[in-house]
Amino acid sequence: MITTLGSRRKCCDGLTRRESLQAGALSMLGGMFGMPRNTSALANSVASHPAKARSVIVLYLLGGAPTQDMFDMKPNAPSGVGGEFRPIASNVPGMDVCELLPRSAHWMHQSAIVRTVNHKGGCHNPMPSLTGYPEPLPSIGVVQDSLPPSMGSVCDYLREERGEIPTYVHMPCMLGWGQHIRRAGPYGGYLGRQYDPLFTECLPTAEKLSPSEYHPQVVQGTPQLPAAQLPPGLTLDRLNRRRRLTEQFDDGLRQLEARGEFDRAQDGALTLLTSQRVRNAFNVENVRPEVRDSYGRTLFGNSALMARQLVEQGVQFVNVTWDIFWTRPAKLDGAGWDTHSRNFGILKDTLLPNYDHTFGGLMGDLAARGLLDDTLVVVMSDMGRTPKINKNAGRDHWTFCYSVLFAGAGVQGGTVFGSSDAQAAYVKDKPVSPADVCATIYSILGIDPDQRVPDSAGQPVRLALDGQVIEDIVG
Repeated sequence: MITTLGSRRKCCDGLTRRESLQAGALSMLGGMFGMPRNTSALANSVASHPAKARSVIVLYLLGGAPTQDMFDMKPNAPSGVGGEFRPIASNVPGMDVCELLPRSAHWMHQSAIVRTVNHKGGCHNPMPSLTGYPEPLPSIGVVQDSLPPSMGSVCDYLREERGEIPTYVHMPCMLGWGQHIRRAGPYGGYLGRQYDPLFTECLPTAEKLSPSEYHPQVVQGTPQLPAAQLPPGLTLDRLNRRRRLTEQFDDGLRQLEARGEFDRAQDGALTLLTSQRVRNAFNVENVRPEVRDSYGRTLFGNSALMARQLVEQGVQFVNVTWDIFWTRPAKLDGAGWDTHSRNFGILKDTLLPNYDHTFGGLMGDLAARGLLDDTLVVVMSDMGRTPKINKNAGRDHWTFCYSVLFAGAGVQGGTVFGSSDAQAAYVKDKPVSPADVCATIYSILGIDPDQRVPDSAGQPVRLALDGQVIEDIVG
């Protein structure tokens, strides 16, 4: 437990010493304002590996998106496999997409689809997609410091200098929060907890709750900075004058300080409280109504809009997750992208129209602001779904073949890489691992995938593990 030295009595402005350490609590949110461990290695990496993108936004469809009903359709597949939807032509000949993705179809000239991603890391395991680590976990809720770091954490670790704006943000909530678990994947791992993302918080709502599972509603809400409001009567000037109070921590906190973790996180937490620039980047209320409407006024849409604001301010890595939310006894978006039942009904009524709305809005807004030339957008999931449709008109878990979409900066637009078999069940040619996807993202960001960082035992480990850059899709 963190305690402070001194009296419990209130200060003259009505603020107790413990209240003045609100920033100390904020510092436990994770890594925000990175400082590199090896600046010379970073400089050499940048010199030999020029960046094609300044930032990346990952649209993460948690649960296993059925990409054979999105980007790799099989209209000639036998009954029980092909599904209910038809492909439509995009603005790139031969690069068809689902009929429920008309806005996405307008951006295929800026997109590359990799149709042969596969892994053996097990179902609902975000580690492969977010870190490149291919091994199964004993539990989807295992978060260990000995595991490899996420791509965003690597970006934070390699950041050349400390700044006002965070490096790595995860929205709209901690991964798995909607199911009351903490999923592995987005953390600093063996680089250290100070490189965990800045997680926002949310209060998901819907116009009405679903009476039963697999009848999800559109989730609404807006990400919020966690506890980043000053107590009544405390001005920014007063807070800055009281920073010296944060030095009065007990032995447990001094141990963190000795590892270099607390000072960095504390500075980042104070910046959240004191920087108007940071607070504005996390606020969508002043955005023009037509722009907000272009994203869709959903939790996913508001998160993507906030992601655009963040990269515009210099955030390097933003993860926007379509999470799975549960409330009992009724369920709020209980199925998410985990469509074991009513796959086509859920896709048609909820998932695909809202995903398409937000993706089209994000791409259009980035392009209109001149940001698409230096922002990479990646659409990925933790796995795919079975080619065979089950007895409940659903698709089950499948890791053997699925698609990932790259768009924007650094991408050879209008490209399809690899092909699946006639049922989108297995890779036909050019297999791609999640580590290859990570290596490609690193490369586009100007980070050498071959660069080594120390693991928990101090041994050098290649950033992209065994991943190789998918050169054919890099523009």
